[in-house]
Amino acid sequence: MGLLSYNATTRFDIDDRTLAHLEAVIYAKLRRGESFLFTWSRAPGEGVGRTTVWMNRAARLAFRRRVDSRIAINPEWVARLMSLANSPAGLHELAESQDAEALR
Repeated sequence: MGLLSYNATTRFDIDDRTLAHLEAVIYAKLRRGESFLFTWSRAPGEGVGRTTVWMNRAARLAFRRRVDSRIAINPEWVARLMSLANSPAGLHELAESQDAEALR
């Protein structure tokens, strides 16, 4: 499991493969100066609900993966995550294998 830390106050655990793909999308958006919403479900030990943060260039982000090897990036998954990040609802959890038709 990897870790994404936002402004040193908000953290969430996520598997390394998903984190690598989210990292690609987040960096691409922030490099272009594009702010966006990022929402995810709380970890099982934190109770129920979701957390949403406003991602922008001023945010202090840290990505930590448990595996020290390169993770192959799935361009189709990144494209679907980028579409979410560009939508009014913002970036949120999306399984790699989730059918594109189910997103509509």
